[in-house]
Amino acid sequence: MSLAEDIKQIQSKQDKKILLMTHIVLGYPSFEVNRGVVRQMVENGVDLIEMQIPFSEPMADGPVIVKANQDALENGTTVAQCLEFAAEITETYDIPFLFMTYYNILFKYGEEDFFKKAKKINIKGLIVPDMPPEEGETYFSRARKYELAPIMIFAPTSTNARMKNLAGYGDGFIYCVARKGVTGTQTSFDDEFNNYIGRCRQATDLPLAVGFGISAREDVDYLIGKADIAVIGTKTIKLVEKKGVDSVGLFIKGLRR
Repeated sequence: MSLAEDIKQIQSKQDKKILLMTHIVLGYPSFEVNRGVVRQMVENGVDLIEMQIPFSEPMADGPVIVKANQDALENGTTVAQCLEFAAEITETYDIPFLFMTYYNILFKYGEEDFFKKAKKINIKGLIVPDMPPEEGETYFSRARKYELAPIMIFAPTSTNARMKNLAGYGDGFIYCVARKGVTGTQTSFDDEFNNYIGRCRQATDLPLAVGFGISAREDVDYLIGKADIAVIGTKTIKLVEKKGVDSVGLFIKGLRR
């Protein structure tokens, strides 16, 4: 089943006004902690999880996630370990899992081998922020070949024409960056944001996921009717750092009424 079909099935079978997608950095602070965090997330109602393979220059990420990437790498986290962990997790939990990373990871591993391995371990899609369609002929052809959804990214600076062009390459859902800048800073939901999300909706029939600065139930509530998926990343990393793994479940449970 494709990621788009998975999302439709979750939406139709469960009484949820909006889906939740969360984010973890693999190997930070350890794979054992990752394992506990994923369990807390799934058991408390998360619908999709993006697992970030750490990279030395995560340009789309804010300070918290950048530090998590750096610490994971300093701890010796490898791509092979990330793939092994992902295989365990997708076997354990019946929700869609995606990889988020940067293209150099795929390039160094071998693009064909990476897609083949991701398909084998039941990864449903890839978020690669530094892969523009103009430079991704083999990337997009292999995404189709291995039925892995290439998640495209809209930003407030994207023109209507650019959005439509990007959507033509995407599948699964569109990741709508809620504001200019990097992850981690609170987003202001105002008329400018509403106009932007309206443009996103006009550009594609794919579900819309909104991320960057989503950190409370009020944020998730605001997105109901505007987006299909709310994405929470930095907040859960901060919670684990300050309060431990067990704090994640209660937080996730409180994000939806």
